[in-house]
Amino acid sequence: MPRAIIIVLDSVGIGHAPDAADYGDAGANTLGSVFAACRTGRGDREGLRSGALQLPHLTRLGLMRVAGLGEAGPAPSTLHGAAVETSHGKDTPSGHWEIAGAPVHFAWGTFPDTQPALPASLVRQIMDDSRIPGILGDRRASGTEILRAFGEESIASGKPILYTSADSVLQIAAHETHFGLDRLMALCAAARTHCDPLNIARVIARPFTGETADSFERTAGRRDFSVAPPSETLLDRVQANGGTTWAVGKIADIFSHRGIGKILKGDGNMALVDATLAAIRQAGDGDLVFANLIDFDMLFGHRRDVPGYAAALEAFDARIPQIEAALEPGDLCILTADHGCDPSFAGTEHTRERVPVLGFGPGIAGADIGVRESFADIGASAAVHLGLDPGRFGTAFVQTA
Repeated sequence: MPRAIIIVLDSVGIGHAPDAADYGDAGANTLGSVFAACRTGRGDREGLRSGALQLPHLTRLGLMRVAGLGEAGPAPSTLHGAAVETSHGKDTPSGHWEIAGAPVHFAWGTFPDTQPALPASLVRQIMDDSRIPGILGDRRASGTEILRAFGEESIASGKPILYTSADSVLQIAAHETHFGLDRLMALCAAARTHCDPLNIARVIARPFTGETADSFERTAGRRDFSVAPPSETLLDRVQANGGTTWAVGKIADIFSHRGIGKILKGDGNMALVDATLAAIRQAGDGDLVFANLIDFDMLFGHRRDVPGYAAALEAFDARIPQIEAALEPGDLCILTADHGCDPSFAGTEHTRERVPVLGFGPGIAGADIGVRESFADIGASAAVHLGLDPGRFGTAFVQTA
């Protein structure tokens, strides 16, 4: 039986979403912005990288062609195209769920861009359940900015930092040792319960280390407390058919641990690529490997770090041959993204963009699959490749293996 591998390059959008203006994102283009910046020197950083963006392997697979960047060159020998999101919002759960065949056709709850941002009743419920002396933050903010502003006070007072963004999310930051990692997870679990009536998609635990504002660092102990997908997903169908879903990175959290068989973690993109390769080597017939590479979004997109984003793309590109070498005859590997996070755009939020869809593997015939009407076409294609029902949403761009 064949296997399917889906690797989500978190936030590597390619612009041009038809409804971008509805989200305030007209003109956003994550890959295009990085590409242009590297051509003009704005992607340079001493000791990190310099010059034009170098993505020879991703270019060979068709990334630059589908993004409309650079010289077209010969037609790729891959399945190559793009996909448009139909889900409401531009958040991580919606993008991943739609990829897996469960688009979000309802509006998430969000918190306002005010200070305070959180309802007083929610804060009181969380405090009562968790016996914390109070909270800090209570606003929309980036993770690095909020730590610099409140991290030292959080350590001294024992008060966790609660903050949000334009997405449907409540983030809770606390020191990994002074506050305690287990205590932070219990706090987030309690907050998850009280966020359910508000239709908040995620509560994210954000542990950090360091003793001063200049030394604070967020750690790999992050955990997402997500609600379950609204309908059956590709992961559920793989499991029902006797296969195993190998969840790499934060995939298990995003799907609320539903339809998950094995979980592999890693601290940073390169460790997550290592974990993905380990999953591919261990996966059996009919299995799904589903990976999320988070650094593009978390470390570079939200922080509007163009050189860092460029260097991360180049580092991943160098790993493509290892991924190709790990594939066996009959395997289908799909590279895609869940949204954009243009590091040259205004603000620090995700951006509504199309995503690339690049499918390859031994024996996979190449074709231009055009612009797909839904991310769900990715999950439908993986399902058909695995000999499963494609699901309620999405149209497959592959034939039965």
